Amino acid sequence: MGLNANGVRTVDVKSKTYQEHRVFAELGRYTDFYKHLAMSILSFVSMGTKAIINVDTYAYSSVQGTLESITAILHSGRIDDAYALLRKYYDSSTINIYANLYLSDHFSIDNFVVEKIENWLQGKEKLPEYRILSQYIRSSEKLKPITDLLMVDVRYKKIRDRCNDHTHYNFFRHVMLNDNEIHIKNRVQWLDVFAHDVLDLFVCRFSRKWRVATLGKVVVPPFGRGFSQA
Repeated sequence: MGLNANGVRTVDVKSKTYQEHRVFAELGRYTDFYKHLAMSILSFVSMGTKAIINVDTYAYSSVQGTLESITAILHSGRIDDAYALLRKYYDSSTINIYANLYLSDHFSIDNFVVEKIENWLQGKEKLPEYRILSQYIRSSEKLKPITDLLMVDVRYKKIRDRCNDHTHYNFFRHVMLNDNEIHIKNRVQWLDVFAHDVLDLFVCRFSRKWRVATLGKVVVPPFGRGFSQA
């Protein structure tokens, strides 16, 4: 703790208040969850592709790495850079849900390999831009019950805007947040916001993912063991 030139109490990034903020423990739990989930689905075939190993295994392992990077960057006090990576996490969630949903919509006995997704996996074709991916997900009847709940307010738009503001330095205060030697009075409050944003994106991803994966099935969710918000 310290005081700035105006006599306002501030938090140093090396302080216990900052380094032991709850966001770090929560990020650790998310990281472990993705690691264990990636391994648990390794042998399940991704229907509609030629992949031998489950495609989501690679997706979740990649997200695990992104979360580890976010944790390290936040520990160093670079909150603005962490938000740039959070935008990547947001994008990866959208891409993952889109790919799973598109496979679900187009896979059949007559269309055993879904060309658009297979070409993407093989590096032959790009996926559509983010706006189109997002619209495809939002307009899906399969996901409508979940989408209606997720879109009950504007939190996901605000998270997206927040990520973009940090990525593009839309406000000067974001430049300041990336300087870990400056004493900023609301640095810990930004960690509070970040923690809520990560949680909301986690919920968004797996509520939709679970809906796509379990349509017409009776299953037990994977969240009960090894992961808790408590």
